[in-house]
Amino acid sequence: MVLGFGILGSSATPFARSSSEAKASWCRLIGPDNSKISNRNIRAAAAAPHSRAMRFLGFVSRSPFVANPKRLRFPTSSASMASLPSAANFVTLSRPRLRGVVFDMDGTLTVPVIDFPAMYRAVLGEEEYLAVKTKNPSGIDILHHIETWRADKQQKAYEVIAEFERLGLDRLQIMPGALELCSFLDEKKIRRGLITRNVKEAVDLFHTRFGLKFLPALSREFRPYKPDPAPLLSICSAWGILPSEVIMIGDSLKDDVACGKRAGAFACLLDETGRYNSPEYANVELKPDFTVSSLAQINSLLEENFDLSP
Repeated sequence: MVLGFGILGSSATPFARSSSEAKASWCRLIGPDNSKISNRNIRAAAAAPHSRAMRFLGFVSRSPFVANPKRLRFPTSSASMASLPSAANFVTLSRPRLRGVVFDMDGTLTVPVIDFPAMYRAVLGEEEYLAVKTKNPSGIDILHHIETWRADKQQKAYEVIAEFERLGLDRLQIMPGALELCSFLDEKKIRRGLITRNVKEAVDLFHTRFGLKFLPALSREFRPYKPDPAPLLSICSAWGILPSEVIMIGDSLKDDVACGKRAGAFACLLDETGRYNSPEYANVELKPDFTVSSLAQINSLLEENFDLSP
């Protein structure tokens, strides 16, 4: 993860947002001429032991918020320094701290068993289903779509959805790698929560059947539900930690990744089949920070990219 470094009061606060912020921050460290950022500036700053840049690096090396100051890395070419296409060309500090993991349930912690296209067709009808699918390439938000329907039509839609979900509960299976991942998080003393658009009954059955416990575990009775960031922010508040110290893991771009990114958390997409490699998803607004094809890959992903210390 690539970070800038801001100082607020007596604390050091990591951030990783726009390339313009990164560039502006670096300009303030190097000197007043913000239009002339180059390797020459860097070398000049390094040669002046009392320059603002070097005082900054001295602060970083002493900061308790930086576990390994030797990992500081600067751009190596004038071209990359001048363009700064992303915050990745700025400064890499120690890995961000991870204190909580929030999971989606259906298709992430459990094997996908609900036939969502069939559900959508049953609720919408074939013609409306195709029209809505065309307008929403990243996926259909069926719950949001039916919210504006008249009460009687909406009730019938909920009954159809509930029936598909009930059939799914009968075939509920744990996702391969889920138990091992939970054990890994427990060993690292990293909190784990759950957000699903399924009903509380499904969450309770999941906890009971597989002997796992996610706290908090928010079902669709919590409003607003994903992709709104509210449920993830609620979990962060309950844990007393920042969204930037949390990663959201799920199999949906439109729900899980969007929820995580809007909340200010990291987002990991579970894409078992590679379907999100399709060109139709190339221009989605919110993209995941990481993509995996199985839960078994997440242990090493977390160890390589985050500080997992208690």
